[in-house]
Amino acid sequence: MLRRYQYRLYPTEDQKTLIAKHLGCCRFVYNWALNLKNTAYHDGGISLSRYDLTNQLPALKEELPWLKEVNAQSLQQSIIHLSRAFTNFFEGHAEAPTFKAKHAPEQAFTVPQSYTVDFKQGTVKLPKIGSLKVKYHRTFVGTMKSTTVIRRSTGRYFLSIVVEDGRKPPQPADPIPEQTVGIDLGLAHYAILSTGEKVENPKYLRNAQQRLAVLQRRLARKQKGSRNRNKARLKVARCHQKIADQRKDFQHQLSSRLVRENQALAVESLNVDGMVKNRSLARAISDAGWGTFLSMLTYKCQEAGKTLLKIGVFEPSSKTCSVCGYRKADLTLKDREWTCPDCGTCHDRDLNAAVNIKQFALAGAG
Repeated sequence: MLRRYQYRLYPTEDQKTLIAKHLGCCRFVYNWALNLKNTAYHDGGISLSRYDLTNQLPALKEELPWLKEVNAQSLQQSIIHLSRAFTNFFEGHAEAPTFKAKHAPEQAFTVPQSYTVDFKQGTVKLPKIGSLKVKYHRTFVGTMKSTTVIRRSTGRYFLSIVVEDGRKPPQPADPIPEQTVGIDLGLAHYAILSTGEKVENPKYLRNAQQRLAVLQRRLARKQKGSRNRNKARLKVARCHQKIADQRKDFQHQLSSRLVRENQALAVESLNVDGMVKNRSLARAISDAGWGTFLSMLTYKCQEAGKTLLKIGVFEPSSKTCSVCGYRKADLTLKDREWTCPDCGTCHDRDLNAAVNIKQFALAGAG
């Protein structure tokens, strides 16, 4: 089973320069390959494969000698990333590949092999860069695959290593109704469980909005190209990064607890891309990060051998009585409670949705 481990990197100033060279050269090769591929297709209807592009790379390095200053395999890996991006596009999983910007918030390059990890010394040795200091907060056992060096807009560096640990994911057992929990994601409460528990929404972006607005105004007043503007930009980036880190930590803790305490989980497949088109709720939905949370539940259930059940977006949920099945079509978002006219049950809208998600998911699984 493949696992990814991410660690904090602490490069020296000279190593930061070498990393910047790798980032720039890999970005250049990616954009060069994308332009070549698009031109060949539009002009002659020819679809260049990744092997065609890789075969032209040595001639490009002779034409541009500064490309030889970085790891050759990292340049080849940029072409592989482009090929994978086109594959995802043709399979309908992503948008069409676009050119990479020089000042993107997050930049990275991949080293597929020939690197060495030393847990005792707390270092990693990368080709053409040398030995870098790493904070290994945990160790791993297995076969190391590729590693990726990441530079974020805050000026932080990270090392992401893919490891094959040799284990097979456990086979999930059939869901047991008494040990299955339905989860309804919301905005007033982040998650409402079919057990009646309601998890508060921390709203990290909303809480930091006032501070973020102050920092953004200061940035807007700085002269472009000045050192003070760059300092102000870093403060804005660090504020955003703190919000993202807080949200990620909250989601990890909640998803781990739900997977640990239940044998099976039932959720609703949300169309987040469509939901953020609502101008009134777009910021709140983005702040919640439902897509990332569902991804965490998916891989953690797989690793733990638990079952994750999903129902469709248009399956009955909050508008359907979980007792008798009556559907209240005129229920609006403002109605947080409603009474079923058929059976007389008084429903909490979100709790009723969580119970329905569990019932419909179990019915579909059976």
